[in-house]
Amino acid sequence: MEKILQSYNDEHLLLLICQNDERSFRVLYDRYWKKLLVQALIRTGSQEEAEEIVQTVFVNLWRRRNTLQVRCALSTYLAAMLKYEIIASFARRRKESLLKQRLVSLQQAEDNGTVEWLEYEQLLEDIEKTVAALPEKCRLVFRLSREEGLSGKQIATSLDISPKTVEAHMNRALKALSASLRQLTSLF
Repeated sequence: MEKILQSYNDEHLLLLICQNDERSFRVLYDRYWKKLLVQALIRTGSQEEAEEIVQTVFVNLWRRRNTLQVRCALSTYLAAMLKYEIIASFARRRKESLLKQRLVSLQQAEDNGTVEWLEYEQLLEDIEKTVAALPEKCRLVFRLSREEGLSGKQIATSLDISPKTVEAHMNRALKALSASLRQLTSLF
């Protein structure tokens, strides 16, 4: 029977395919798959992708067999199907590539966030070491100012020292922190 089907023209085979004749479909598949594969391979440059595209063309042809209306030569119709599948494949590949780029950039941003957080923690630790190394009164004035939010006048009143002394202690603490930070930034 297949020998007889091979002698049928494309239009006759299409009529049989529309009636769910799998053998006719197989004859058309055998007649055109290699030609379509070569075209797909030329356009995609990938054997695997070309085979997948040609397979999709024939699967779609079989799925549409009951509603198929071919108004031109079957070879032209299949070439158009192939063209659209190749375009769709390129679009999917581009979309996947953009998605991968986004994921990579998000991952890098997360990685940078972790690094930045660790650097921030290290900076806080270094500041704390510098503050801890200050003389006691100087350290106390700095903590009351920066951690408690007290003004120079309030610190002077609570410690029973002059506002000028508070200012001197703050200047000393800030100079020590500034020197420490300069030293840290030179390391980076």
